[in-house]
Amino acid sequence: MFVTAAYAQSTTPPEGETPHAAPGDVHTETGVASEGAHGSGVFPPFDQSTFASQLVWLAITFGLFYLLMQKVIMPRIAAILGERHDAIASDLDAASRSKADADAAIASYEQELAAARAKGNAIAASAREAAKVKAAADRAAIEAALNDKIVAAESRIADIKASALADVGAIAEETASAIVEQLLGRDVPRTEIASAVKAAAE
Repeated sequence: MFVTAAYAQSTTPPEGETPHAAPGDVHTETGVASEGAHGSGVFPPFDQSTFASQLVWLAITFGLFYLLMQKVIMPRIAAILGERHDAIASDLDAASRSKADADAAIASYEQELAAARAKGNAIAASAREAAKVKAAADRAAIEAALNDKIVAAESRIADIKASALADVGAIAEETASAIVEQLLGRDVPRTEIASAVKAAAE
């Protein structure tokens, strides 16, 4: 690799000193860092010479993380869990009260329904009894009216029959008187004709 004259002069050591490569300098030809900076080239976390400092920083970091968890994160989580527990308990209490109210409402409804059914049955029974009594009274009144009409009809029939029989007797007497007069050629007393017609009727 080519370098400038000024850079070459600035990197030239004073007289009496041996030129050497500074840590971290690269070779002008290969560009590879010198191995003096990291010793044998081991990965730093696995370097045994730094185990003590790594353990110290691990303890410090773990302590800080523990304090952060104890003082900040865990109280917040506990508060959130407490709030959720209280909310769940409140919801359960509300649900229990709602269920109790619903059970009470259902029991009241069933009681009112049973009372309404009993009242309806009582009203229906009373209406049936009233209807039976009214029907019996109406039937008795109709039967009485029919009996009165039958008696009146029988009386009228008897009167008509008696009147008809009386007319038949008179007609029979007149007919018998005319027949006897035609046969005998003379008048027969009315009493004899009446006695004869009565005897024939009996």
